[in-house]
Amino acid sequence: MKLKQERRETFDYHEGSKGKMTILLAVATLISAFGSSFQYGYNVSVINAPAPYMQDFYNRTYFNRTGVPMDSGFQTLLWSLTVSMFPLGGFFGSLMVWPLVNKCGRKGTLLISNAFSITAAVLMGSAEVAKTFEIIIFSRVIMGIYAGLASNVVPMFLGEVSPRNLRGAIGVVPQLFITVGILVAQILGLNRILGNAKGWPVLLGLTGIPSVIQLLILPFCPESPRYLLIQMGNEKQARQALRKLRGCDDVDDEIEEMRQEDQSEKEEGHFSVCSLCTFRGLRWQLISIIVMMMGQQLSGVNAVFYYADRIFLSAGVDSSNVQYVTVSIGAVNVVMTLLAVFIVESLGRRILLLAGFGLCCVSCAVLTLALNLQTTVSWMSYLSIVCVIVYIIGHAIGASPIPFVMITEMFLQSSRPAAFMVGGSVHWLCNFTVGLVFLYMEAGLGPYSFLIFCAICLATIVYIFFIVPETKNKTFMEINRIMAKRNKVEIQEDKEELKDICALPGGQAEKTVISSSEM
Repeated sequence: MKLKQERRETFDYHEGSKGKMTILLAVATLISAFGSSFQYGYNVSVINAPAPYMQDFYNRTYFNRTGVPMDSGFQTLLWSLTVSMFPLGGFFGSLMVWPLVNKCGRKGTLLISNAFSITAAVLMGSAEVAKTFEIIIFSRVIMGIYAGLASNVVPMFLGEVSPRNLRGAIGVVPQLFITVGILVAQILGLNRILGNAKGWPVLLGLTGIPSVIQLLILPFCPESPRYLLIQMGNEKQARQALRKLRGCDDVDDEIEEMRQEDQSEKEEGHFSVCSLCTFRGLRWQLISIIVMMMGQQLSGVNAVFYYADRIFLSAGVDSSNVQYVTVSIGAVNVVMTLLAVFIVESLGRRILLLAGFGLCCVSCAVLTLALNLQTTVSWMSYLSIVCVIVYIIGHAIGASPIPFVMITEMFLQSSRPAAFMVGGSVHWLCNFTVGLVFLYMEAGLGPYSFLIFCAICLATIVYIFFIVPETKNKTFMEINRIMAKRNKVEIQEDKEELKDICALPGGQAEKTVISSSEM
């Protein structure tokens, strides 16, 4: 009877411990995403519209120095470097995640990283006055380092400060701000605004403003309670931070959950990247994030954006209006990512991943057919536009936002920084690879390039369907137990204090405290 009563009490705790969105949690979410993730999206798109004017600046600067015009091949090389240095910097930034978040904390790392953004913004904004194009290329590396840090630290920080029932929705917010950053860069890059010969230095320099705002506001937000308790061992500060974030004094349930996680991890200690890659207990988690990150970047999203302009032109859109159609596609991206924020907690992560990659897979297959037949069948051009829109929807609801959420949820505190470092490195390396290889693919295969992306999406779907579990509304320890079965390892826990009971309806794991004498 006593055990049944404890089960009932534990069930009430599990069902009744849902957190709410407090003002401070909302501020922490918005300011960290705006100050960091927004800039990632902004700098992905910012040089597209003013490209002709920037290339003209490169030519004029070179001519003034040497007295001879720049060779077209050298110009192509310089512009390729300008574009590709951003994802390369992102890779270097990802390598800095593990040491920085362990030493400086999640919030501390975000504050420190703003130095990269502000420095890059000042250098890019003053490049024309200084009459040097090399500084733009160098600044793109610095900005990439900042984006590499931001794209990993923000999801980690938000995943750790969020209550379990809001973790998915808050985890999608960084991707939402990335899409907003892309859209804002597209709007400001219109010829009538800043995408012209006089406005492009200002367009590049504006990226520093969100960092300044973050530096002013983020210090008033608390550090991750999980970092304070599990890694710093300071329960008093962790409890204070949790009370501020939750807007109530009763945070014992979450503190107890953190203690259980801490107890479970004491045997392993903190993971480095090398130990993470060789540890059997995290094998399938590691493989899963690598597959999802590769699928996210190798699924052809950059290629679809690259093809978008010519698809619109072939459908009869006037060349002067193509940029406005591109902005409308950016708006669709924002709206669908916003939708993902509201549906991720009801539908779950796994459904959105499968649906997102599924839409991308079908879109790539149909787009291959439409692009090949659009010269002979008139309405195929319009089908191509539909495919682009459907593809963007698929990526926005699943392929883009959910993998970062899954890294937060599939790893515990000791291994999470190393996992983000691995996932972020794969993300940026694949981004860099697509940027280098796609032009050659397009030249050699033409529209058939999308069949390769279709196959990658299909392979990712198959892996997710058979391997990746649903993590919605589960604690980090519950997710860890699910993956432990797949890894064929046992979870190390304090047997004198903790015992797991998994007999509740619906498969929810419950936690109850039983002393050794009662057992």
